[in-house]
Amino acid sequence: MALDYRKCAEEIFAQLGGKENLVSAAHCATRLRLVVVDNNKVNTKALEDVEGVRGTFESNGQLQIIIGTGTVNKVYDEFLAITGLTAATKDEVKAAAAAQMPVWKRMLKTVGDVFVPILPAIVASGLMMGLVEALGKIDALNFASTDWYGFLDMVANTAFAYLPVIVAISAARVFGGNIFLGAVIGLLMIHSNLTNGWNAAQGYDVWYLFGHVEIGNYTLGQINQLGYQGHVIPVIISVWCMSNIEKWLHKKVPEMLDLFITPLVTVFTTALLTFMLIGPVFSTAETYILQFAQWLITVGFGVGALAMGAIYPLTVVMGLHHMYNVIEAGMLADTGLNIWMPIASAANFAQFGACLAVGIKTKSGKRKAVAIPSALSAALGITEPAIFGVNLRLMKPFVFGMIGGAAGAMFGAIAKIGATAYGVTGIPGYLTINHIAPYTIMLAIAGGVAFALTFFFWHEEIEVEEDDDKKEEPKKVVTAPVDDTKSEVSVEDLADVISCNKSLKIKAPVIGEAIPYTEIPDDAFASGALGNGVGITPETEEVLAPFDGEIVSVVESKHAVGIKSKDGVELLIHVGIDTVKMNGEGFTCFVNEGDTVKAGDKLVHFDRATIKEAGYSDMVVVLVTNSFEFDEVKAL
Repeated sequence: MALDYRKCAEEIFAQLGGKENLVSAAHCATRLRLVVVDNNKVNTKALEDVEGVRGTFESNGQLQIIIGTGTVNKVYDEFLAITGLTAATKDEVKAAAAAQMPVWKRMLKTVGDVFVPILPAIVASGLMMGLVEALGKIDALNFASTDWYGFLDMVANTAFAYLPVIVAISAARVFGGNIFLGAVIGLLMIHSNLTNGWNAAQGYDVWYLFGHVEIGNYTLGQINQLGYQGHVIPVIISVWCMSNIEKWLHKKVPEMLDLFITPLVTVFTTALLTFMLIGPVFSTAETYILQFAQWLITVGFGVGALAMGAIYPLTVVMGLHHMYNVIEAGMLADTGLNIWMPIASAANFAQFGACLAVGIKTKSGKRKAVAIPSALSAALGITEPAIFGVNLRLMKPFVFGMIGGAAGAMFGAIAKIGATAYGVTGIPGYLTINHIAPYTIMLAIAGGVAFALTFFFWHEEIEVEEDDDKKEEPKKVVTAPVDDTKSEVSVEDLADVISCNKSLKIKAPVIGEAIPYTEIPDDAFASGALGNGVGITPETEEVLAPFDGEIVSVVESKHAVGIKSKDGVELLIHVGIDTVKMNGEGFTCFVNEGDTVKAGDKLVHFDRATIKEAGYSDMVVVLVTNSFEFDEVKAL
C-alpha cells in the first residue's frame, strides 16, 4: 500500500517537541534534514516507529530522518504545510545547525572554514619553498646565486608574505562580508607605508590621531605604524567586525546611498578599530599563543608533543583538528617553519600503522577490503577512512594508534623537525619537511609502534554464523575494467553488482570497485535503512542507466537519481557522500523525473576532482530502496 505522505508528516511532527522546537527544515535525496532547538524534546524511538521512517540520526547539529528517494520530497511538502515553515536551502539549514552548536565549537568550526579553502595556496607555496631551498643548498649547482633562484624564491614566498590578504578574503566569505572589502582590510594591515612587522625590533613611528590625550598608560588614538606580517588572528577578528558593520549599514542606509556610504564607512571604521584596538591586542595574544605552542612542543624533552600526538586523533573524531591551522599558519608567517606538522604527521601515520595491521591480521574478507585501502589513504594524510571505517569501530587499534602517534610526535619534537606548509602529512610530507632522515625515523616509530601493538594485542572477535549464506564473507566486487581504446563507456562495459531473488541481476551504473553497503562511510546508507546494495569507488565520471526503466526522482542538486525497472526494482544512484552540500557544483544531470530511459543511457556526469577538492568522497552509492519487497538482495 502506498505511503500516506500527509499522515507520515503529521506523525513525524508529533514527535519533535512542538513547533517552537523547530528551527528549519530541508531535504536531500533520501532524508529530511531538520534543525531543532532541543534534541532532548525529540521522541527518537517513537519517530523511528513512524510508518515511512527508516531511521534517524544526528549529524553536525542536524536531525536527519531517513525516508527514501522519491518519497522524502513528498513528505517534506506535507511537513511544510503542517508546520507552517518555509522551505529552507541546505546552506540555510547548515547555518541554522551551526547556530545550535556551543559557542566554542562554532568558533573552532569557523576557524576551519576560514583556513581550509586557502589550503591549496599554502600547500603550493610550501612545496615550492621546500624545493627551492633544497636546490639552493646543493653547492655543486650554485643555484642560490642564479636569477632562477631569485624568481622562484619570490613565487614561493608570495602566499606567506601576503598571508593576511588571503586570510582576509576567506574570512570575509565565511562571515558574509564583501570579499573585496575584506581584501582591502588585509592589504591595509600590511601596507607599504607601515614598518614591516618582521622589522619591529628596529623601531617604528607612531600616529597620534587625537593629540596626546592619555588614559592611564594608553594614549587615545595612538596608532603604531607597524604592519601585521606574521599574524592571522587580528586579521580574522578585523574582518569579522568589518562584515558585521557592513551588514548593519546595508540595513540602515537608504538604498540610493548604500553604494557610496556603506563601503566608505565600513572600511574607515574597521581601519580605526583594527589599528587602535584589534591589532595591538590580538597580535599580542597571538604571539603568546604561538610561544605557548612552541613551548608545549619542546617542553620536558618532548613530553608536550607526546601528549598532543596522543590527543590529535581525538580532535579528528570531534572534527576540531582544523583549529590547529591557526597555530601552523602563524608559525609559518612568523618563522617560516611549521613545527606543529610533525605532531599531525605522526598521529596520522600511526593510524595508518594500526589500520594496516588490522588489514593484514583480519580473516574477514570484508574487513580486509576496507582496511587495506583505508590504511594507504592514511599514509597519504587522509585518516578519516581508517579512523571511522576501521580503527574507531574496533577501538583497540584506535588506542594503539594514539600511543604510536605520541611516540612519533615526541621524537619529532626532539629531532626539531619542521615543515614549510600545513595540511600535508604522512608520505606527501616529504615534500615540505626540513630534515628527511629524522622524518623517516619519526614515521617509522609512529607507524611501527601502532602496527606492532595492534598486530600482537588486537584479537579479532569470531562472529556467530547463523546459516550457510552468512558463512561466506562478502567479497569485494570489481566491475569490468576500463578499455582505454574506447572513447566512451557503454552498458556492455558494466558488470553485475547486485542480485534480487538470485535470478534478477543489476549492473553497476559506473565502472569501479564495489564494496557491500555495510561498508559505505555513511551511517544512513550503511545501516540498510535505505535498502541493500553496494558502494562503488568510481574510475569513470559517467553514471549510466543500469537497466531499462523510468526516472522516478531527480534531486535539485543533481547528485542523485531514482530509477524503477519494469521488474519493480527501485534503485537509488547517489553520487558521493554528503555531496548534497555542493549544491550541484560539479554535477550535470541529463534526465528529468518521469523520463523513460534505456540501459546505458547517460544519467549524470560528475567531476571527481571537484568533489574531492570540496572535501567529499566520490563513492557512488547504489541501493535497492524497495529491498523489503524481495526475498533476497545481495552484492555479487
